[in-house]
Amino acid sequence: MNHWKKKLLSLTVALALLTTALPVAAAAAPSATSIKINNEKVEYSTGAPIIERNTTYVPLRSTLEAMDAKLATANNDTIVAVVDGKKITLKSKLKRVNGVTYAPIRVVGDATGYDVRWDQATRTVLLVSKGNSTETAKSVGRGFMWEVENGKTTVYLVGSMHLADDSFYPLRAEYEEAFKEADYLGVEIDISKAADEEQQNLMVDMGMYQDGTTLKDHISADTYKKLGVLLKENGMEANALDAFKPWIVETTLSSLKSTEAGFDAAAGVDLYFIQKALERKMPIIELESYESQLGMFAGFSKELQEETLLSAIENFDVIDQSVKEMANMWVSGDEEQLLELTNSMSGNEEYNKAMLIDRNIEMAKKIDGYLNSGKEEEYFIVVGAAHYLGEHGIIKLLQDKGYSVSRK
Repeated sequence: MNHWKKKLLSLTVALALLTTALPVAAAAAPSATSIKINNEKVEYSTGAPIIERNTTYVPLRSTLEAMDAKLATANNDTIVAVVDGKKITLKSKLKRVNGVTYAPIRVVGDATGYDVRWDQATRTVLLVSKGNSTETAKSVGRGFMWEVENGKTTVYLVGSMHLADDSFYPLRAEYEEAFKEADYLGVEIDISKAADEEQQNLMVDMGMYQDGTTLKDHISADTYKKLGVLLKENGMEANALDAFKPWIVETTLSSLKSTEAGFDAAAGVDLYFIQKALERKMPIIELESYESQLGMFAGFSKELQEETLLSAIENFDVIDQSVKEMANMWVSGDEEQLLELTNSMSGNEEYNKAMLIDRNIEMAKKIDGYLNSGKEEEYFIVVGAAHYLGEHGIIKLLQDKGYSVSRK
């Protein structure tokens, strides 16, 4: 893979956690979401599944009945259901829509004994009975996890891929066990808040032109022409993204192609644990902020923004394959390949410093602070896998502070 393809791949993965908040001006409206239980589609007579902040909510009573379970009571954030003649109680945020009670499908599925997966290509939530399907016998992904201890304090470092598909799940038991014992979840940013008005306003302020100019005024005529041709080839108007700055256009193109390949932020490793933390009412710590991340991309020089946009245009047809390669790397837990990816970012000093070096230093400082809390606590930290390895990676920075870091 040439330098540009590696660089494009790096940027695609690093930006994936922002995908749900990025404007995709010319994209078609998503189709309806469906639910399948052991490959049988659930037909809802009242209500239909809805997606809010990357969480799929389903009509609770109808979904339980399709699982051969029965709803006993549902009050506030407590659900009591009868499964195989036994009562189970689960905690979850409930919603009322047109008189129908909704609950997150992942909570309901997990509690009633199903593996819960997401098929982006068909926008279907798949529930498969644990132990009753050959699908559940597949080998689970290894991924990337390290452990650091200091006195009574333990920090687990998990490398996320922010775009994923159902091949990532179920996760290894080591992930679930460490998360179960954790007191805090740490993430780059809490992407469940992506739809908040404050975050949307930030996106508009930093990602769209406010001075009456358009994209055409800020990039070369050649790049603009190539973009127009690409957009028309994909069923859009040539000027569909004119209101947006180059970095928004670049990430939009990458996100569209990744979604076509079946990879989505809704299945991302960080969002998976964010949803579980919300269900547990577990404190979520943000190591960064929307403002800092958006400010970083918006602060890239004009030259770098056009450079990465042109790369996305010229490599558009291979983005999906690149993301598939990244997914295979994560599932296999290949450190050598991950390090190669990380090192590929060093080709451009501006890009590497902003994307990795500066951010890694700040995240390592916060993790060092958690390790020095002096309390008997466990932290479960989930950030992009590319932040951990290499000379400027979080692991090396922690080792330089005297910590021993072990792969799990």
